[in-house]
Amino acid sequence: MQKQLLDFRLPLEGHLDLTYRCNNNCRHCWLHIPPRDPSRNRELSFDEIRNIVDQARALGTRRWSISGGEPMLRPDFPEIFSYLTGRAISYTLNTNGTLITPEIARLLTRKGTKMVALYGATKETYDHVTRHPGGFEKVMEGFRYLKEAGAGFIVQLIPMRDNWHEWEKMQDLAKSLSKHWRVGAPWLYLSSCHDLARNAEIARQRLDPSDVVELDQPDLSYEEAHTHQCGQTDRDDRLFARCIAGRRDFHVDPYGGMTFCSFLKDPAMRYDLRQGTVREAWETFIPALADKVHGGAEHAENCGACDNRKNCRWCPVYGWLENGRFSAPVAHLCEVAKENKMFKENWQAQHRRYYRIAGITIQVDSDLPIDDQTFHPKFTSFRADGPGADTVTIRHHFGMPDLAGKDLGRELYRKPPWAISRQNGSYIYLGISPQADDPSLHRVATFNADHTRGRIYNDDVRGDSWRKGDVHSLTMFPSDQILIARLLADRRGCYLHSAGAILNGAGVLFVGHSEAGKSTTTNMLIEAGARGDMEVEILCDDRNIVRKYPAANGIPSPQAAEAQKHISSSSTREGHKRIPSPLTGEGEGEGGGEWRVYGTWSHGDVPLVSANDAPLRAICFIEQANENSITPLTDRKEITRRLLACVIKPFVTADWWEKTLDVIGELSNEAPCYVMRFDKTGEIVGEINSVIGSAVHGSTVG
Repeated sequence: MQKQLLDFRLPLEGHLDLTYRCNNNCRHCWLHIPPRDPSRNRELSFDEIRNIVDQARALGTRRWSISGGEPMLRPDFPEIFSYLTGRAISYTLNTNGTLITPEIARLLTRKGTKMVALYGATKETYDHVTRHPGGFEKVMEGFRYLKEAGAGFIVQLIPMRDNWHEWEKMQDLAKSLSKHWRVGAPWLYLSSCHDLARNAEIARQRLDPSDVVELDQPDLSYEEAHTHQCGQTDRDDRLFARCIAGRRDFHVDPYGGMTFCSFLKDPAMRYDLRQGTVREAWETFIPALADKVHGGAEHAENCGACDNRKNCRWCPVYGWLENGRFSAPVAHLCEVAKENKMFKENWQAQHRRYYRIAGITIQVDSDLPIDDQTFHPKFTSFRADGPGADTVTIRHHFGMPDLAGKDLGRELYRKPPWAISRQNGSYIYLGISPQADDPSLHRVATFNADHTRGRIYNDDVRGDSWRKGDVHSLTMFPSDQILIARLLADRRGCYLHSAGAILNGAGVLFVGHSEAGKSTTTNMLIEAGARGDMEVEILCDDRNIVRKYPAANGIPSPQAAEAQKHISSSSTREGHKRIPSPLTGEGEGEGGGEWRVYGTWSHGDVPLVSANDAPLRAICFIEQANENSITPLTDRKEITRRLLACVIKPFVTADWWEKTLDVIGELSNEAPCYVMRFDKTGEIVGEINSVIGSAVHGSTVG
């Protein structure tokens, strides 16, 4: 299995440190070498860098990051930058900004990510942290040159003890310099040279663990979807094996040493590109490192056995930087892990809720708190205690991402208020204005290929709505059907314009568009239940879901096991008795299944909704008339036509439509269907009762 993983490794991204020398001497820095240090004579030449870039490109490298030290200390920085970025589809540059000239600023107008570090909001603090007199004026000058040239940049704030007192002012300054800013690593690692005096200063600059977590809050949605951790497993104590197998990037230091991680400074773990090739390093040397470092007893008895491991940022390279041993724990990170755990527990209580509809659990995470008033009361019966076997995660952010210059892939759909595109298997939804000349966006959403994980970015208006509460949509889209209809197509289900009810334990749909009489039918059923004519539970008066669960030899598939546990009990709730269904596929062998009807929260005039479900017994196409009759409908083409007319369509893309056509084709062939004509006298209830009884016993209505 390990060999199979390595066979598919491609070096898609390269990280190049041009130098470890720097004109700053920051108190927190783990790498600093003075500007005129003799080590500059060992740094890669421009010709050597060109050769490395060309070799990497031949293997598939298309993205580069450039860093240091301060990369602009090299007089050949402009030539290196031009060559490297000219052979990449994207790049990232890290700089302290103090050496930016008007010429370099013009060079940096090339499309890419430029991050400029900021160590203080005032001259006194900045110069104190960097130990560079005049440094603050120099970086402000660099920012000015970038603005004058029109080169976009990100201000990267570097937090530590000696600038923490003006952290808010640093944020204000960053916002005044650029609309883009971020927080750099809030916890500090010790020096790569293991110098005791330098390490003491770095340790003194470390923030309190609670502040570290506040600045770098864990993203539970991401962590739960990406369970990879460094370190050994119960069966494998090779500390770097999983990391190497999963990497698609590499690092080259200023002297030509190549490995898989920029923090890895042990010379024995680096390949000398002056003595070999990028291919040899990537295909042979780096994979061999997987067997080189074992955790042994120290790791097994400490980090490897720690209950807090999943909350910890520990990595073997941090153990080496802190203690000179890859297997060593890092005491500071142990304290950060405790804070992380408390943060996650609070998040799960105050920022997460679960809802279940049609066997699908929707996990809602939000940057803003969620309480009992956040969502409309109609969602109450759909609340779930936790995830299910089929869980979809959506994460709400409040603040719009900057998409200027971003490649959003191939556009699939554009009709206000939405435009949809697809890039690298992910879907991007843009909330667009109905005015063609208005480029503003009111929301942005990204989903993975099967729409089981999504992030939704909301503007300030929707942020205010969230705080006020009574939100009518879990996604904050105009309707949750936009997402759920998409999910149902992959699960042999769909929404139908219909009133739905469980009548004497049987699921019945009354299908029709607006004004067909769905709410009228619902009210008549409510009255019949109140009189005791039949047992009635209203699912929803306007939109319901039908879904078929597959079966093999009458046994539900493993994927539907959790849902089957849910649905097997729901039919007996509230006094409903489970009835054998002619649609369950019993006795049919392979290829059978069961159609079920589910309530939704998308109600019409009647505000009653239920999360319950039942076996589908009848579909009645309703028509208001001067008579009361229910007539069997056996023409499958006519059934298909009527069903298709009442399918609720999200965004009609080719793949959704193809899957939904298959669902409707099956449903029209298998479900008992009727035409129901009725007036408002309520006499139709008796006919409905007869249909239920006939459907249960497998007969037809004459």
